[in-house]
Amino acid sequence: MNELLAYLSSLSTMIIGMVCAVHLFLFFVLWIWSRRDLKKIASALFDFTRGLKNQSLLDSTAHLSDQIDAFLSDVNDVLDEEGRQTDRQALLERMRVLDEKRRYLSSMFFETIYNMARTMIEAYPLAGVLGTILAIGVALQAGDTEQTTATVGLILGRFGDAIWSTAAGLMAAMLLMFINSCLEPPFGRLSENRRHVRETVSRVKRELAFVQSESEVAE
Repeated sequence: MNELLAYLSSLSTMIIGMVCAVHLFLFFVLWIWSRRDLKKIASALFDFTRGLKNQSLLDSTAHLSDQIDAFLSDVNDVLDEEGRQTDRQALLERMRVLDEKRRYLSSMFFETIYNMARTMIEAYPLAGVLGTILAIGVALQAGDTEQTTATVGLILGRFGDAIWSTAAGLMAAMLLMFINSCLEPPFGRLSENRRHVRETVSRVKRELAFVQSESEVAE
């Protein structure tokens, strides 16, 4: 048992580094995932608003979230302004197509993975402390059957592993906290975009379906 603990304590620094590398790769995957979803939302809304009067056409360098907000503003303008029956009819005809592309609005899995990645950053300092405790604990266990002088020497010998384990945990946590601070605003903006699209789609369905039913009754 003592040998197993000694082996684990010697590998603690390397394990923390390897897990940190996997964590960084996960953040990279989430960033690619968020960019893909933003592009899908912007593309679907562009097709949805294509041909409308006064359609917003932003510069190609504009952020995708700004483009999405502009397209949603175009849809709301059609619903709010009187005398745009042609545009309303066009939106109603395209609503079925937009509904078929609503898979990009499913955010539960993305948000769950991101929440796990963000929360687990706090585990790295704890993992470093655990490596330190293992290294010192192994030395103390060995001291049960050895002389005090040998025990002190063994503790000092393990002290290097203990320090590097703690340092690795702290450095990994700081690095990942910095990465998360850069990614959190765009990820939050993506969640807002999804919510705004859901609200706008619900409003279009509700108001245009009501207008259509009134037209059918009038006929």
